[in-house]
Amino acid sequence: MEDKVIKEEKRFEYTYSASQQKEVEEIRKKYLPKEIDKMEMLRKLDKDAEKPGMIAALTFGIVGAMLLGIGMCCTMLWKDYVFVLGIIVGIMGIAILSVAYPVYKKVTMKQRDKVAEQILKLSNELTI
Repeated sequence: MEDKVIKEEKRFEYTYSASQQKEVEEIRKKYLPKEIDKMEMLRKLDKDAEKPGMIAALTFGIVGAMLLGIGMCCTMLWKDYVFVLGIIVGIMGIAILSVAYPVYKKVTMKQRDKVAEQILKLSNELTI
């Protein structure tokens, strides 16, 4: 009889909940100091190199589209008064729109040249 009592006292019960464990880990990660992940840093540098070019291209694209739209309005709605001016404004809009992509490429290439050394250094560290 004593053997059964001793065996029952040594028994250990544990309930495992995967969802609870996951939640605990997510909360724990919030309070741990951030580690610098080289792959994440590489992605961030690459993304940051494209941002200025994208902003410049979007600016040119929006301005060009607005001018093209204004030119179309002038030629369709007020044809008696500003038809020729509408054509000129529309052509200016098309010209600005056509410059948007080359501006994107040029600005992005300049930015990539600035961060090329850092990106190559990080990529070499990751591939070795």
